Formats: sequence, C-alpha cells, structure tokens
Amino acid sequence: MTQGSNAMNSMTSSSEAPIDAVVSDMLVEEFKHLRRHWIWMLLLGILLVVSGTVCIVFPMMASFAATIVLGICLMVAGVATVVGAFWAGKWSGFTVSLLIGILYLVAGYVISDKPFQSAVALTLFLAVFFIVAGIVRTISALTIRHPLWGWSLLNGLVTLLLGIIIYRNFPESGLWLIGLLVGIEMLLHGWFDIMLSFAIRKIPAE
Repeated sequence: MTQGSNAMNSMTSSSEAPIDAVVSDMLVEEFKHLRRHWIWMLLLGILLVVSGTVCIVFPMMASFAATIVLGICLMVAGVATVVGAFWAGKWSGFTVSLLIGILYLVAGYVISDKPFQSAVALTLFLAVFFIVAGIVRTISALTIRHPLWGWSLLNGLVTLLLGIIIYRNFPESGLWLIGLLVGIEMLLHGWFDIMLSFAIRKIPAE
C-alpha cells in the first residue's frame, strides 16, 4: 500500500513539473517584450503606491477629486453618446442613445457641480449595496453549502459588516469613504506593478 501511494505521489509530482514548466515558459513568452521597459512599470507602480498612500492619508480630498473626475467622465461620455447618436443617423436606437447621452450629461454636471453632496449620495448607495450583497451571500453560503462555502460565508459577513459600519457612520462616512477606497485600490495595484516589474527584470535576455 505504501509503495502504491509513493508511486502515485511520484507520478503526480512528475506530471506537475512539466505543467509548471509550461506555465513558466508561457509567462516568459508573454512578458519578454517588456523586459527592456521594466523600469517604467516600476516607476508606475511607485507612483500608484505614493498616490494611493496620499489618498488614504487625505481621504476627504481624494473623495472630492474622485467625485469631480467621475462627473467629468460622465459628461465626456454624454457628449460622445449624443454625437454618436446623430452620427449614426436615423435608426431604431437613436432616441434611446440620445436620451442616455443627455442623462450622462445631466448626471455628470450635477456630480461636478456638487461633489461633496454627490460623494455622500454615492456613499449611501454603497452602504445599502454592501448590506444587501452581504445578506444575499451569507444566506446563499448557509443554504447551498457548496465547496468552499466557508469562504463565501466569510465574504458575506465581512461585506455585511462593512456596509453596516458605513451606514452607522453616515453621512460623515461620505466625506472619506470614496477617497479611502480609491487609495486602497491604487496602493494594491501599485505594489502589484512593482512586484511584476522585478519579475520581468529576471527574464533572461535574448
């Protein structure tokens, strides 16, 4: 029995080794063209880490800036949608595209004109969304009991708890939540780019 299990383990390890080698070769082939430019990815990662840290330290300022950027993006999207609707000419979706473009423009203008009020409204939406999503995920994990349902349960409970915390601190949370979330995302993305740049640097030169 022991010999059989040892043989099985050796076969498994021998089969996993070529798979790891194939995956490694695929990654090298995918990123080797970036080897000469790894320094730019490193600088981008450092910039994102610094920017994310600033957003976390000054979340109110980051929330204000992120809300204004969101409003500007919506207005640009609105203009592009309206122009695209007229450019496409008469077709069945002209009215819908035109109305959506106008909606983007109005929403973007309101958000840019009142960034703090818009940030508070977005925070309330996020709080309700987290609470509902957390409840649904928790009930789903406890009911279905699928493989790794414990992680789904933990995810649901954490999401629910986060939504409750945001809601309990509302409306004050509207002044810092968006900036904090943006800062965390930029920080994690920046560290990923830094680690990836060092991995690309280790790829052998051709």
